[in-house]
Amino acid sequence: MSKDIEGELRSGLVALLGRPNVGKSTLLNRIVGVKVAITSPVPHTTRSRVRGVLDRPDAQLVFVDTPGMHKPKTPLGSHLNETASHTIHDVDVCVLMVEADAPIGKGDRFIAERLPAGTVVAVNKIDRADRAGVLEHLATAAGELGLGEAEYFPISARTGTGVGELVEHLVSRMATGPRYFPPGMVSDVPEAFFVAELVREQLISHAGEELPHSIACRVTEWEWPRIRCEILVERESQKGIVIGRSGSVLKAAGIAVRKQLPPGAYLELFVKVEKSWQRHPELFERLGY
Repeated sequence: MSKDIEGELRSGLVALLGRPNVGKSTLLNRIVGVKVAITSPVPHTTRSRVRGVLDRPDAQLVFVDTPGMHKPKTPLGSHLNETASHTIHDVDVCVLMVEADAPIGKGDRFIAERLPAGTVVAVNKIDRADRAGVLEHLATAAGELGLGEAEYFPISARTGTGVGELVEHLVSRMATGPRYFPPGMVSDVPEAFFVAELVREQLISHAGEELPHSIACRVTEWEWPRIRCEILVERESQKGIVIGRSGSVLKAAGIAVRKQLPPGAYLELFVKVEKSWQRHPELFERLGY
């Protein structure tokens, strides 16, 4: 008899929260075992709630990757903060991520003040610090975050160190319940949205620091194997950066994305100016943010 029938399945929702670039998306991909969220060293890469599913015979945990909470400079920034804040009230357990190689700052404390009792703290990037430094950081975090009896887990989302212990603790926190998603489903992100995000990820990778933070991508046509993706910039002067000399950036990004798609995919990339799209909610909501 399966554990589902016996009622022994533990299930629930877990929010991954923290400042920009603390490793939330990397941890989500590590836990799920496949890539469901794009990653980059550039802050604010995540712009929407991405759900990844850990499905086991004894448990199903749905992890919600949220945009990094920050001091907003645009209406889009405010919207991303609201997205992360609302997630706090929609889940069973919150995981606050901080960095082992950086001091606890105002941003960490700002988020911690808004989290409920029972929040779990994951001190990420321990691969960048020595053991003594990690232990000192754990003690400092416990004193400065003000989360009372919170459980602390030193982890490396990049290498996987400590992630298993964190996951087992989260499973133990869940009550018995149903599966939210069918077996084999790892994410509820629409395929077209994920492809657009892959394009943005590879543009960040290949254009580097020159790439405007304000780029956005959206799939406008999907007639397999042909996929048409638009890349939005806010000013005409930004088009050249995205395209690259003789189209080098677009070409490199397209090749890298196609390697992550099923064989035979034909990806067309176009750059379009959408002035000040970050300041118009109807535009960024249409993009899925």
